Amino acid sequence: MERLQARVEELKKQLGKHFREKTESHCIHFCSSKFLQRSKASFAAVEEELMVARNLFVRHGDTQFSIECDTDLGFEVLQYQIFSVTSVPPEDQKILVENGGVAVSDESDLEWISENLLLVSIQDGMGESSRATNVDKSDEELARMLQWTLKLPVASIKVEKSDEELARMLQAEEEALMFQQYAVKSDGREFEQRIRAYVQQVLMYEDPVRQDAAKKTVPLDEIEEKTSVALAKEGIFKPSKNELDHAILLQLLFWFKQSFRWVNSPSCEKCGGETMNIGMGSAEQSEIKFGGHRVEIYRPLLLGMLARCKMCSSITRFPRYNDPLKLLETRRGRCGEWANCFTLYCRALGYEARLVQDFTDHVWTECFSQSLGRWMHLDPCDGVYDNPLLYEKGWNKKLNYTIAIAKDGVYDVTKRYTRKWHEVLSRRSLATETNVAAILSLIRKECRNGYSVELLIMLEDRDKKEAEELEREVYCQLDASISLPGRQSGAIEWRRERLECGSSDSNSLNSSCPKRLCVDVHVTEICTAMTKLCSQMLTENFSLANFVGVLETIERMMKDLKSKSFRNRKSFMELKGSQISNEMILCIESLLLATSLKLEIGVDDGKFYVSLSADPVQTSIALPVILDVINEIIDNIKGKNALPKVLQFPKPNRLCSGSVLASGEELPSGIAASAFDGTFSTKWEEPNGAKGCWLIYEVPGEQMCELQSYDFVSANDAPERDPMDWILEAKQVGGSTWIPLDEQKSQIFDRRFQRKAFTVKMKFKSNLFRFNFLAVKDGKANGRFQIGGINLYAY
Repeated sequence: MERLQARVEELKKQLGKHFREKTESHCIHFCSSKFLQRSKASFAAVEEELMVARNLFVRHGDTQFSIECDTDLGFEVLQYQIFSVTSVPPEDQKILVENGGVAVSDESDLEWISENLLLVSIQDGMGESSRATNVDKSDEELARMLQWTLKLPVASIKVEKSDEELARMLQAEEEALMFQQYAVKSDGREFEQRIRAYVQQVLMYEDPVRQDAAKKTVPLDEIEEKTSVALAKEGIFKPSKNELDHAILLQLLFWFKQSFRWVNSPSCEKCGGETMNIGMGSAEQSEIKFGGHRVEIYRPLLLGMLARCKMCSSITRFPRYNDPLKLLETRRGRCGEWANCFTLYCRALGYEARLVQDFTDHVWTECFSQSLGRWMHLDPCDGVYDNPLLYEKGWNKKLNYTIAIAKDGVYDVTKRYTRKWHEVLSRRSLATETNVAAILSLIRKECRNGYSVELLIMLEDRDKKEAEELEREVYCQLDASISLPGRQSGAIEWRRERLECGSSDSNSLNSSCPKRLCVDVHVTEICTAMTKLCSQMLTENFSLANFVGVLETIERMMKDLKSKSFRNRKSFMELKGSQISNEMILCIESLLLATSLKLEIGVDDGKFYVSLSADPVQTSIALPVILDVINEIIDNIKGKNALPKVLQFPKPNRLCSGSVLASGEELPSGIAASAFDGTFSTKWEEPNGAKGCWLIYEVPGEQMCELQSYDFVSANDAPERDPMDWILEAKQVGGSTWIPLDEQKSQIFDRRFQRKAFTVKMKFKSNLFRFNFLAVKDGKANGRFQIGGINLYAY
């Protein structure tokens, strides 16, 4: 990144000189090709003097090779040098900087790259069976394979913009700035007025009365439990304060998305039918009191009136309230109301928050994340976070001004939301960049009037860091592995009219998948304990009714626990203790222990009293699992005349605590690890997986396993996305060839949450397993793949 910044500054100097010369000669026409030739020639002259032979160390597999590289011969020669010592052909080479994962290409500066390189053979990464499936591997997929090898997060594998791209961008910026000097006729008053209208608005978020009112409407216990569960599923059972605060903020966003209502047109206040807008009305005093100066007027649709066989002529008013205190009550609106109310919630819970106004008609929130050490984008309308390119890349917005407003000032954060700054500049016509900076600086100074010297120094330091961050980000290359959706909030006709549906077929945020840990020991322990309990009841010749009765009693108790505050869970169940054998009691205790619960039998009443035995978060994670397991067992035996001798589910010997890597996933609810969490409510969803996708499971530690069987559980909806054809393969970590273990074709799931089990006939000890999903039930109806659960069982 330091080299990138240095190159940007060098280019800027070259460009500045170029345009000064043009201005002095009164020439407004710019010749891109000649300038680029001159820039490239200038760089080449400097670099030619610096080129020397270097010793590079290339690691391939377990071997390291030393190569003397003459930097002036270029990348292609380096590839053939590597081929001569590794036998990996240039077309199969993927070369990375070993510490950091940055890809080396023909655009890389061989003089500046690290001397320690890693070579990965593309063919070795794919394996024989992968090539046979004709599933093409994109650059992003190959990067994820490399990420698995390197143990690096996907975000660390970056390709910087080339010097030529930077030169073109910077030249376009200079052209836009020069054009702006002639095009802008205003002195910036309109720009300033639009900003100042929000400065008083954000001060409402600092009002203790409004903050207290907001806190009273937040289900903090529920949010804290979901936060703890979300962190625990990432293996974080003891988060730092910053990690916890960050995770709570995300759960607050998800809760708000579900609790606030989008209004296209309000329902008729009299008949409840659909309405249509007939114009604007005059605000009443009760509406003005809460900032409802604009009032939309609606009347029932004619179609709705005829359907009800009556004439409803009532008028429905829809005041656009600006006071977040009123919005806590109404809990409805469009993007302005959503962002307004959500920002108040953020401030009420102690987060540094600011309202972000997009001059192309949208509003959202930014919060400072201590965990990330920077400001984070949060859009409550679409429930998206930390994806600032959502609007430009997903919605296809043509941005111009994006201004963040907070109690301590106003900030131009447009560069955070674009990778086309030169194009954005051409649309900024309300004021020159100099005037924009001056206006924002003046308002910021007014906002900070009376602040202490220490606070001013802190804020100025943070402003400086943010400015540097924005300058770096605007020149970074787009991450092609992340697919951003078009707008989801609002009626489809309205979104189409605004051209915000986006160009992607995806209607969700999806990304390449980092390597994820499966936090599922409790799933295996619950299945093992439940297997023992059911076996014991079969051994003791329980009748079908008594068998189901015991399970239903445990189920009722677990549901009662789930309804309680997660930190103080207590309940009881009556199993007629005198008639329950000691072996049965031991089995029940084992099942409760797997759920982080403990059992005490009442001396006087014989009731089974249950309470928390360990970390309450462990119980929060386990309760949905045990409830789903019990429900599935009861469903499997309902309608039967007698109990089977052996239950097909649950099974012991389930693998757990592994790591997974997948071709893609939907964020945040459809991540790959969700397929292993043992619950029906979650799933792994691959937004582009209908025509082929894959998932790799790595057994933890040095453990080598021979698979006995595996099972899949269909997801909650959309049967057309179910897997139909797939291959299960295995290899050892460090091995080069995937060995097919099982292949299935034309498999159909008859219902939702159906479990289908498959025996693995091929015996092969391994610690790495891969599912290649080749087809879904109906790939023409939907481009997605999904699966509710995956379970692997070993000998």
